[in-house]
Amino acid sequence: MTIALANNWWSLVVRGLVAILLGIITLAWPAITLGGLVLLFGAYALLDGIFNIVGAWRASKAHERWGVLVLEGIAGIIAAVVTFAWPAITALALVFIVAAWAIVTGVFEIVAAARLRKYIRGEWLLILGGVASVIFGILLMLSPLLGALVLAIWLGVYALIFGGMLVGLGLRLRTWSQGQGFTPSETAAGFR
Repeated sequence: MTIALANNWWSLVVRGLVAILLGIITLAWPAITLGGLVLLFGAYALLDGIFNIVGAWRASKAHERWGVLVLEGIAGIIAAVVTFAWPAITALALVFIVAAWAIVTGVFEIVAAARLRKYIRGEWLLILGGVASVIFGILLMLSPLLGALVLAIWLGVYALIFGGMLVGLGLRLRTWSQGQGFTPSETAAGFR
């Protein structure tokens, strides 16, 4: 038995690498302008949303659950559209858009990890990524007036951590999908 997420392990690695790149850019230039931060966040949310929609489409073709991926993809695309539609958005509004996006996607990642737990070990990486997203969103909502500079630093740190977790999970799924990540009970149950 295979699952769509394992077959599309590369999409998690790509999403993780994009998040790591976003984190490096954001931390390298912490005084990034609000306009630049808006564009960086919008581009990341759009790519993240598109990859989730593609993953949902592939899961639906394989007759697997795809609802959470669609919802997470839509959340990312909506966040990107709102961000690009208002390029002169204030720092406070951007903080709340980023916070809401992080909380919503974090919850969906935790739900996906709970479902993935039935198939592989290592789903804790996605759980940690989801928890990091929720914590990041809550921290932003608790201190929205700290400004774009702090948001840039928090976004950079979050993107590095979350990106690393996605790359790690993607590589574990690659191993699992190649039949090397089975536990003895999974092999005996016929998961090849």
